[in-house]
This record gives sequence, C-alpha cells and structure tokens, in this order.
Amino acid sequence: MKSYDIARIPGDGIGQEVTPAACAVLEAVGKRHGIVFRWRPFDWSCARLKAEGAMMPQDGISQLSGMDAILLGAVGFPGVADHESLWGLLIPLRRGLQQYVNLRPVRLMPGIQSPLVGRSGADIDFLIVRENSEGEYSDIGGRFADGTPAEAAFQTSVFTRAATDRIMRYAFDLAGKRSAKHVTSATKSNGMKHTMPFWDERFAAISAEYPDIATSQYHIDILTAHFVSHPDWFDVVVASNLFGDILSDLGPAIAGSIGIAPSANINPERDYPSMFEPVHGSAPDIAGKGIANPVAAIWSGAMMLDHLGEKDAASDVEAAMEKALLRSDCLTPDLGGPADTKGMTRAVLDNLSGSGAA
Repeated sequence: MKSYDIARIPGDGIGQEVTPAACAVLEAVGKRHGIVFRWRPFDWSCARLKAEGAMMPQDGISQLSGMDAILLGAVGFPGVADHESLWGLLIPLRRGLQQYVNLRPVRLMPGIQSPLVGRSGADIDFLIVRENSEGEYSDIGGRFADGTPAEAAFQTSVFTRAATDRIMRYAFDLAGKRSAKHVTSATKSNGMKHTMPFWDERFAAISAEYPDIATSQYHIDILTAHFVSHPDWFDVVVASNLFGDILSDLGPAIAGSIGIAPSANINPERDYPSMFEPVHGSAPDIAGKGIANPVAAIWSGAMMLDHLGEKDAASDVEAAMEKALLRSDCLTPDLGGPADTKGMTRAVLDNLSGSGAA
C-alpha cells in the first residue's frame, strides 16, 4: 500500500465544487491500485483574505514544503482585486516552491466538438510549456504621481539566462519523448527590443543541443492565428509567462472548452511539491450552481498521479474521463450538455468501477 500526503486547497468559486469531484475520483482509483491519499485541507482563499487579511498565513510555504503534491481548485472572486488574489496565493506558491514549469496539455477529446470546423483529435494534441517563475509577471515596478494628470505606471519584465534555458530544455526533453519531436517558440522580438531578442538567442542556443528535434518560431500575434488555422502544426510550444498564459487559454478553447483544461506547476527536481490545478479559474458567474465542469480538475488529478509515478492509475482516470465524455447525457453545459457537476463526476466514477454505460 502506497500513501501520499496531498495538500487540498479548493480556493474560490467553482474550485469548491470541482476539487471534491477530483478527490472522489482519486480516492476511487486509489482503491483500485492500492494508493492511500492523506488529504490535508487548507482554507486559503479570498474568503480567508476578507476574514483574516491574507490569502494564506506567513508560513504557508513551509507548511506545504513537506507535502507530496498540492491539489488546487481556483483563485479569485468578486470583491477582491485580481492582482491581490493572484499575488496573495498562486504566484507565491509557484515561486516559493520553485514550480518553474507550467505544463498545460491541449487535446481534443473523443465526444467533444471543436469550434474549428472539420478538426479531429488527430489535429489538436499538443503541450504548452510556460515559464512560471519570472518574465512579464514581475513585481518590479510601481506607480508615480497617483491621482494627478502626470500619473504613470511602470512594470519591469525579468528574463534570466538560468530560467530561460531551463524551461527551454524542459520543452525539448518533453518533445524528445513524443512522436512528432517538434518545439515551437513563442516570441515578439519585433516589438519588444530587449527581452524577446534575448529569448530568441537562448532558443537558438538550446535548440543546437537537440539536433534531432525540429523547431519553429512565431511572433505571438501570428502564433495565436495559427492555433486557430493550423492547430495540427503544433507538438510542444514553449513560451514566456505571459505568452504561455494567453496561449493556454486559447488552446483549450479550440479543443472544445476551457472547462476541460488541466495544468501542472512542476518543480522538476522534486525538491518541493508540485501543484496541480484546472485552468478555468473560479468562474464566479456559475459558482454555486452545481454545473461546473469537473473534467479539468479530474484531469489535473491524473497529471498529479503521473507526476507521483502512478502511471497506471493516471491512465485509468484519463480513460474513465474520456469514456464519460463520449456520452452526451453526461456533458456539462459548457460542452452543450444537460449534466451537472455531480452527474459528470458520477459517470467517471462508474467507469472506474466498471459499471459505466458503453
């Protein structure tokens, strides 16, 4: 019997609804594979911020350091400025736990209709590797002459060779395990005079270390167009923090719904726990209605299993999830179906137990 200590942070909005769904699926597959999850709950959220003045306690990083992994629901809710919620929890966790890889799969699942006419699962199956520790998301900057006609805001991006090289090597190593063996770089070196030419130079240097991996490079504006027009061109896409964030919302949109999109915040050296979360955010417009799609959270749980080395269990979860998506009566409203969160979760659980309908 194997056991793992997992921090469970439902967070805000629909995170409170989809995290229990993911945990139920993980418990079910754990029983099948002899895995015990020791859940440690944390109430870190916008609600905590309003009640106690902070999204998480000052020693939050150290509280999580001994965990095997972290399962996060969502961050952000009306009444709390987005930059307060993000910089109060998510970004400190990613940086304090050195989760410098943000990995986001984009795949058109069986049973889901892409908004792109005529596209099938063979056309949309790629990975976005986002630099997760620096780049455009920097706290270096400030405001000047607040409230006056001369008011100005400054934001400084940070690109270091160490962080740029390691994220690119991660992307190339990942591509080497896939059949297409291709890495695309997202840039904007025609408009950003310093950071993106540096990014391009490092991409050229790192790609030289991987002569068997094909490469391409596009400015971010045309790259977004190619995601729509030519999704079949892509295998592994490596991008800076901001560009990766944008692309990894567009990616699942062309794959049918952001409600199915998982992600992993990874510390590859495993010195700290990695964190797994759905991409969709807290979705306050549907929070409390019980209709949120749990697939992104469930798939994030499968990514967590894979990271922990439980590859058979991860495969079982993905197979049960894909089988549920083939049933139109199990689809949630974001996918055009009539089901609610519990209905989709129940379908996945039934498939894991072997009682699901064909």
